[in-house]
Amino acid sequence: MTIITLTTDFGVTDGYVGAMKGVILRLAPNVTLIDISHAVNPHDVRHGARILATAAPEFPDGTIHVAVVDPGVGSSRRGIAVRTTNAFFVGPDNGLFSPFFDSKVACVRLTNRATHQRHVSHTFHGRDVFAPVAAHLANGMSINELGPPLIDPVCLVEPEPVRTDGGWLVAEVVYVDRFGNLVTNLSPGNWEQLEPADIRVVVGDIGVPFVRTYSDAAVGELLALIGSSGYLEIAVRTGRASDVLDAGIGTAVKVWGV
Repeated sequence: MTIITLTTDFGVTDGYVGAMKGVILRLAPNVTLIDISHAVNPHDVRHGARILATAAPEFPDGTIHVAVVDPGVGSSRRGIAVRTTNAFFVGPDNGLFSPFFDSKVACVRLTNRATHQRHVSHTFHGRDVFAPVAAHLANGMSINELGPPLIDPVCLVEPEPVRTDGGWLVAEVVYVDRFGNLVTNLSPGNWEQLEPADIRVVVGDIGVPFVRTYSDAAVGELLALIGSSGYLEIAVRTGRASDVLDAGIGTAVKVWGV
């Protein structure tokens, strides 16, 4: 069984996702299609990359991940396929696959027109290029048959936390999920060995208690914790931290004690 996943910013009210599925199933009728998300913020490549980083590692080895968040469709931006030690990724070369480049073992441009639809739209490469390429991979085609090697794929650079002279570690919010949780760029590593009371977290001038899990805070109370992705998050139990703090991507989060 070959699995092909789909991640897009298309939503589900139009026929775009269905068109991609139709192309794939026509060319590779025995694949299993899985929707990761079609609710990526429109044109938000970083959001798409983060969703892929959360979900793709949980799939079986050999899964083919097709992702289309493609504000540059029809321009000179390249289409690419990436093979890592565990999976394949197919989509635009705009940084969408940045979380997986550390384990990249092959990357090619999608220039073999025989693996595309006969007529390629300037505005829908998801249907006309990326979907058929994924189907050909599922049918056993080598990634090397899709086009020439690419040694310089676009890679998004995430900001790094900064240590101040005063000893604070300053992170920033890089993602706001649908619950209004503020996900930072700080992956704490050995925090599990520390006592929560020894860690101070401040957003603006508001102190946020660090806890192990949501139930350690009262309903409606702000909290900081290590989320399932392994990064420091600011949340409100059964509420939205983004609204309570009027915060979003780029908001500074100061941490003391680590």
